[in-house]
Amino acid sequence: MDIPTLKNKAEKEIAQAQNLAELDTIFRAYLGKKGELTQILRSLAGLSETDRKTQGKAANELRNFLQNSFAGREVQLKSAQIGEQAKSSRIDITAPGARLPRGHLHPLTLVQRKACEIFQSMGFAIAEGPEIENERYNFDALNIPANHPARDMWDTFWLKPKNAGYLLRTHTSPVQIRYMEKHNPPLRVIAPGRIFRYEATDSSHEINFYQLEGLMVGEHVSVANFKAIIEEFYRQFFEKPVSIRLRPSYFPFTEPSFEIDMRFGKSGWLEIMGAGMVHPNVFRAVGYIPGEWQGFAFGMGLDRLAMMKYKIPDIRLLYSGNLHFLGQF
Repeated sequence: MDIPTLKNKAEKEIAQAQNLAELDTIFRAYLGKKGELTQILRSLAGLSETDRKTQGKAANELRNFLQNSFAGREVQLKSAQIGEQAKSSRIDITAPGARLPRGHLHPLTLVQRKACEIFQSMGFAIAEGPEIENERYNFDALNIPANHPARDMWDTFWLKPKNAGYLLRTHTSPVQIRYMEKHNPPLRVIAPGRIFRYEATDSSHEINFYQLEGLMVGEHVSVANFKAIIEEFYRQFFEKPVSIRLRPSYFPFTEPSFEIDMRFGKSGWLEIMGAGMVHPNVFRAVGYIPGEWQGFAFGMGLDRLAMMKYKIPDIRLLYSGNLHFLGQF
């Protein structure tokens, strides 16, 4: 191939190179060890002196031309490459941000909210009270006077000095007393909240846990009303029909008193709460006339409800702060 033709061909290919890799391939084809122009330069030794001068001058001019052409095209391609990289790495402030991981509600929060929602749909108001209580509301007004053997049923955290009569509440029943002191019957109220018991911890016991107390007072409130309301609550909570039964028991603030069992799956009957008809002494403590009003009260553990609903084997998991565990809810 003559030098003018080789020049035109090389110039066209250099201009058409799309990237540095293609340009390098073209460079090798012309100026590499086995390149076409390299072969021409090596063949000059076999020409006559006159032809060698003529061909040598033209070949060297072409080599200089190609080297300059390759250098210029390399600059263009590198500049384009940098531009593409800058374009791809540029921050688009209008683009939506990366989605951050969302937190999860604690299973006890989920259970408490669901329980409150169900009872509110049945006309129950929600009441709250202090976690640090005095002896009157936690015991005396609930028909548990000083030195009464029933006080041994609640392992109490007394606050120093003990003779001041302050403690961490052992149940949410004091909220019922506080509510009845300020409201006249008829009434329906629930009191969810944290309570404290001085006892050893294991898979089913903790020193603090959550309870939900319920109270309904009216002129003709009966055990039948209680049974119907509790069955409806558990039906909605577990989203399936349930069977419950009442067993005689003893609580100082109710008479008669009973434990409630529920048939849960194939595991037979499971104790789920304590309840009863409000004791007349409790009504007297808040200023109600026992002969005019009657009602029922109940207390259920929200921790146990969470363990049953979500099949949690150990109550301590609820207070562990384990994110792998909590992330399931």
